Amino acid sequence: MKIKPVLMDHIQTRHTSYEVDFLLETNVTFIIGDSGTGKSAVFSFLQELAAEDKRIRCFNYLDQKKNYKSTIRQSKGKLFIIDNADILLDDALRWHIATDGQNQYIIIGRNPTGLMLNQDEIMELSSQTKEGRTTFRLIHSF
Repeated sequence: MKIKPVLMDHIQTRHTSYEVDFLLETNVTFIIGDSGTGKSAVFSFLQELAAEDKRIRCFNYLDQKKNYKSTIRQSKGKLFIIDNADILLDDALRWHIATDGQNQYIIIGRNPTGLMLNQDEIMELSSQTKEGRTTFRLIHSF
């Protein structure tokens, strides 16, 4: 269900010799990719950014026992970055995310089922190293 970004259309951060430079074209961006492509590293870089930018909230498998579901349901004006989505997102939360027009999502996982996404909302992580700096970007997966 394609909705334009409600909070950010670009997110960028640097960590040592790494840079994350994402153009966000839709309200829900689902990132897929093989193991070892940098998804977890990118999540940690964005988690550092979230410490400075209170609009950003990050959740991963370490939050399984925390009340992240009600935080997502009750929030407005947040960019949620969710790693390990296949573990964290049940069907009800996937439905909430798919219909939420008040928050924005970057979701990292393998299974986008239940999020009602179009092909242009499912992205792959791409990295390029130049002059000792690795930049992570999103590319369309199809």
